[in-house]
Formats: sequence, C-alpha cells, structure tokens
Amino acid sequence: MAFGRRPLGLAATALLARPALAQGLNGPLVLYTSQLEPDAAQTVEAFRRRHPGVTVEWIRAGTGQIMTRLRAEIAAGQPRPDILLLADGLTFESLRAEGRLRPSPEVATAGTPPGQVDPGRAYFGTKLITTGIMHHARAPFAPRKWEDLLQPRARNQVAMPSPAVSGAAAIHVTALVQNPALGWDYVEKLVRNGVQARGGNGPVMQAVAGAERAFGIAIDYLPIREQRNGAPVRFVFPEDGVSAITEPAAILSTTRNAPAAIAFIDFLLSREGQELASRQGFLPIDPEVAPPAGFPDPRSIRIMPFDAARAAREQEEILRRFAQLIGG
Repeated sequence: MAFGRRPLGLAATALLARPALAQGLNGPLVLYTSQLEPDAAQTVEAFRRRHPGVTVEWIRAGTGQIMTRLRAEIAAGQPRPDILLLADGLTFESLRAEGRLRPSPEVATAGTPPGQVDPGRAYFGTKLITTGIMHHARAPFAPRKWEDLLQPRARNQVAMPSPAVSGAAAIHVTALVQNPALGWDYVEKLVRNGVQARGGNGPVMQAVAGAERAFGIAIDYLPIREQRNGAPVRFVFPEDGVSAITEPAAILSTTRNAPAAIAFIDFLLSREGQELASRQGFLPIDPEVAPPAGFPDPRSIRIMPFDAARAAREQEEILRRFAQLIGG
C-alpha cells in the first residue's frame, strides 16, 4: 500500500483574521497514522480548524509499514513524526520500553476511562474497536457467550481472521489467553471445533454474509455497518466480554513541537474529537459520547482485561503456538 502524504495549513490572511489563535500554537507537526485515509483527512482538517497556526503533514499506511519506515528513520538518526496514531497498544509498548515515547502528563484525557490510558501517560487510547461474534441472520442460533462457539451446532461453522495477518485478531487471541475463564483451554477447544483462520476481517465478513460460515469472530464496525446496508448479518457483544484495540496516540520523545502534539491528542480525546470518531463509525473511547447507529450504549459493553506489557513480552510465543494449533 502506498503512503499518502498531505500537507495542510491555512493562509497567513486567515491567521491575521484570528489573532488570538495566531499567537497560540504554531509551527509544523508531522503525524504518522494507520487511520483510513478519509478518516485521517477529516481528523487533521478538524484539528486544523481549531489550531490554524499549526501546519500538519500526515503520512498514512498500515501499522506494519509505518513501523518499518519509523525504524529506518530511527536507525538513520532522523525520526520525522511528532505523533503516532496507530492501531494497537502493543506497538506502543515496545516503543515505550525503548524510551521512544514522551510521557505527557499535560494531555487532557477528558472522558477517557483511566484503563485506556497508559499508566505512565506515554500513549492514550482514542477509540474502541472491539472483537466480538458475528453471525448470519439464518444461523442455527444467536451466540451470547464465547463458549457458544464450542457447541456442536457451530462445528466447522466459525471463521476468524488470522492473528498473523490482523493486529486486532492477534490482540484477541492474546486477550483470550490472558482471560483465566477462557485461556488456552478455550482456544484449543475452538480449534478442535473447526474454527478456520481466513486472513483479515474482510474475508470473515464475506464468509458469513455469503452463508459460507454461520459464525465469525470479527471487529465490530464491519458487520454493524453492513447490516445497516442490508447484509444478512448480526453482531453480538458477548456477555463475557470483548477484546478491544484502542487506536492509541503517542508523542515521540524526539518531537520538535511538543505543544502542538499535546494539543493534537487533546483534540482526539475532546468531546469534538470523540464525536468525530463516532460520525466516522467508530465506538468513542469516551462512554458519554453517543455511539454510531447500530452500537449499544458503550457502558453496556464489557471489555476483557488486557495486560499490554505482558502481551508485548508473550505475543510472539502466543502467535507461534496458535499457528501450530491451527496448522499453519
């Protein structure tokens, strides 16, 4: 996937028209993000309206591509981004452990639940993208809990994204393993019941919508969005909890514009930023902000506990063991 590069700013005449803001934050800001391109453009534009003195350059690609680029820049002694806005916390855990992230107690976390903020305030969750259970409208039953996928009626009828391909799936398997009520025992039973790994979340969506499989383990917004568009699918937030990625944001320790970087994360977590995330179709990290159509009250969704530091240490072994179980 090609990198997208978009320089954004306002003309000097606009700055003169708003002297209070012109005397505030200013200068260049570089953002590396894995957001979808339309979402990244909307996010940057909304921030630009709030802080017209800041010129934002953003580069968009998948998290893996972003990290490859960043690692090369670090090796060359020239890391460019001020801010990272990427899919999951594990990426940030490794950077934090290396001292690459700037602890930012100045960030206004607004309505963000404390559990979605790194204890050292090195990175901040900005939304919830959960993994739960989708099913075809004519599935033999509607699952309520994860163990329902172990029923004989679900044998060879469950698809899931591969943890080797999908970061959300890797987080999900790790969350299952960390959950004392489920653990490796559940994962092994799921494999014995015929779960099939199918690349990313898109192929899982297609398999269930096309009635090739009755059930799927998938991220929330795909089936919820497609159900609104008429697809014969339903999404369930299991009673015993969902795993979640939070698309965290962090400021690099090498930032050249810390005030603007802090303001950018402030915006993401503000009421305005959270309402923008909801309009984009994502579950806001702030439970007081109304979710998109088709989502339940965020306060009714149970999130499985997840130790990101432990996951960063153990994920390679977890992915290796899962691949052995599933046969590749």
